[in-house]
Amino acid sequence: MNQRPVFLTRHRQDPLEEEVPELDLDGLIASVRRQWRVAGLCVAVFVALGIGYMLTATPRYAAKTSVLIDRGNRQVVEQLSTIGGVLDDEASVLSQVELLRSETIGVSAIDSLKLQDDPDFMAGRRNLVLAAASAMRSIFDLRQWLGGDGQSRLDQIEAKRRQALAKLLDNLKVARVGRSYVLEISYTATSPQLAAAVANAIADAYLTDKLDAKYDATRRAGDWLQRRIEELRQRSLESDLAVQRFRAANGLVTANDKLVSDQQLAELNSALIVARADTARARARSDRIEAIIASGDTDAVVTDALESSVIGSLREKYLESSRREAEISRRLGQDHVQAVRLRQEMTEYNRLMFDELRRIARSYQSELEVARSRERQINQGVRNATDVSVAAGETQVQLRELERSAETYRNLYQTFLQRYQEAVQQQSFPVTEARVISRAVPPAGASEPRLSLVLAICLALGCAAGGVAGAFREFRDRFFRTGEQVRDVLGLEYLGSVPLVELPPGRRPPAGPARGEVWRTTEMSGFATEHPSSAFAETLRSARIAADVHIDKPCKVVGIVSVLPGEGKSTIAMNFAQALARSARVLLIDADLRNPGVTRALGSHAEEGLLEVLLEARVPASVMLADPDTGLQFLPAVVTRRMPHSSELLASSAMARLLAQLGAEFDYIVLDLPPLGPVVDARAVASRVDGFVMVVEWGGTSRKAVKDTLNAEPQIAGRCLGVMLNKVDGSRMKLYEGYGSPDYYASRYARYYHEDTS
Repeated sequence: MNQRPVFLTRHRQDPLEEEVPELDLDGLIASVRRQWRVAGLCVAVFVALGIGYMLTATPRYAAKTSVLIDRGNRQVVEQLSTIGGVLDDEASVLSQVELLRSETIGVSAIDSLKLQDDPDFMAGRRNLVLAAASAMRSIFDLRQWLGGDGQSRLDQIEAKRRQALAKLLDNLKVARVGRSYVLEISYTATSPQLAAAVANAIADAYLTDKLDAKYDATRRAGDWLQRRIEELRQRSLESDLAVQRFRAANGLVTANDKLVSDQQLAELNSALIVARADTARARARSDRIEAIIASGDTDAVVTDALESSVIGSLREKYLESSRREAEISRRLGQDHVQAVRLRQEMTEYNRLMFDELRRIARSYQSELEVARSRERQINQGVRNATDVSVAAGETQVQLRELERSAETYRNLYQTFLQRYQEAVQQQSFPVTEARVISRAVPPAGASEPRLSLVLAICLALGCAAGGVAGAFREFRDRFFRTGEQVRDVLGLEYLGSVPLVELPPGRRPPAGPARGEVWRTTEMSGFATEHPSSAFAETLRSARIAADVHIDKPCKVVGIVSVLPGEGKSTIAMNFAQALARSARVLLIDADLRNPGVTRALGSHAEEGLLEVLLEARVPASVMLADPDTGLQFLPAVVTRRMPHSSELLASSAMARLLAQLGAEFDYIVLDLPPLGPVVDARAVASRVDGFVMVVEWGGTSRKAVKDTLNAEPQIAGRCLGVMLNKVDGSRMKLYEGYGSPDYYASRYARYYHEDTS
């Protein structure tokens, strides 16, 4: 509970702030233990309010009637709709629920039963608070009536009806039964007969309103359709006339349901195909005969050459001369005169044949030119016809739009004419989609107030309020309560807790101080010495072990600091030094030059002290005070005026020489330093201190303040031996125990401590 028994290594761990916190069941149970009184008080208050409500409430009775919505009959408006379709069933049923709760139905029920003149209905609930408020309102209304504010009698009646309507809607409930088309109407009143009468009146008013609404809708739909039909008829005529005028203006003449320009384009395309085929055939014939002429091959012929009589005659002569030349050359030799003459004739025949072929080729070329000219003419005609067709196509887009508009107006005209005939027939056939399937009867027993429900609600509200209040108190509790919080938040060793000591009244300090000795003006200045077996003294011994383990020097300079004033660091410093003095040479220095609390407790009679040693070079031994019981040497701080530069004195070379000089004479030097929050004195002397003991008031100093201060003082935090929790309330400390933690076994530690101050 009070200390860590062994200090093997000193390792400062920074808290893991970024980790996602897990559900701490033990912490939750501990929070409940701490805040159960607040939660219990809230529950008690709400239960008392519930009981008070039950005692003052008036019994109320609820009557119910059921209405069935028959979806077999379609609404007239839906039948007349040009869009078609039926609304979603879920939305339709919910709409009927809202209709039953509407002002129209409510006013109709009020007028049918004259509820504004019924005193039982207008009286409403007989709750004391509400009755008092109603009485005050009535008095106010009477004063207005007597004052003659000009309000007419009709306005008074209308105001009374509005008041009755508000009461009716407040006590009316309409709900859908499951997923069916049945609506349950429930009305609550102070009288069973009144409740049943109002419920039935609302159902009857709903049916009447449905019939009236259907008739009005049908009549309005018929009137609107009649006007719309006349408008559509005129629009249909205008659209048809616009189509015909557009055709005439743009020359869109048709034959056999096709435009004349399109028919001409189709015919020209067919002629163009034929012309291109003729041109290709003429070009092939011309190219072939030119190739024959160029090659000089007499054996290659064309069709026209075979049919030519000239070429045929010349070819016969050529063949005859060739036969004779071959025979003469065989019998008389090739150089014979007759053979030479025959070969000359053959050459002439061949030339004449090719001349005839060239004539035929020129005729082929003429045919090719004719075919090409015809193809060009037809092609130009196709282009012209295409341009006309494209222009006609663009114009037809507008024409088709006009035709679609005309067709739409014709269809709308026919549809609306049919709907109008149906609407005329529906006006003489009024039928409603709803019917009452069960009438309301006066209930036998009261439905409100229900004791179990009221108590359950009050209990739930009390628990919720208590939980919120307890959670808020827990959230606001941002102080150090356990050693685990010290280690988790600060990453420092937890030296132990110093319990809050309540001294018995009547004790006084000794009669007077002795010269050169300490004078304890309060019992707390030597509590650890007088009670060495207490938890207080055990925590101080834990701090000594921490100093011995972490400081490896012959003389250990230990500073006692806190974040805020009033946390008890001076008391800890005095008792810590006296506890050390029983087995070592110890010097206690009051280094808090702005608020020397240790000097007031042990050396209020001193006339000289630390300031004289530092400023006037006085011998330290001449101003020290001794404790005859423990052997403690005390160097007080006698401050007769304000010390604005106390930090400079503590950081001066004189202070360094003093500590070096005294280090040779003592084993421990304990410095009671000013708090870290308001002044910088502790930071000024930090370099000359071997270790610091941080004193934190239990439940009094914010965790954030301590953490931020240490983060801002890394030199002090790096040399901090650990943290003591001071002024611990043992009766409340057990509420912060976590299972398995050292604090959980605090009750077992108590047998080792004896804190009897008697």
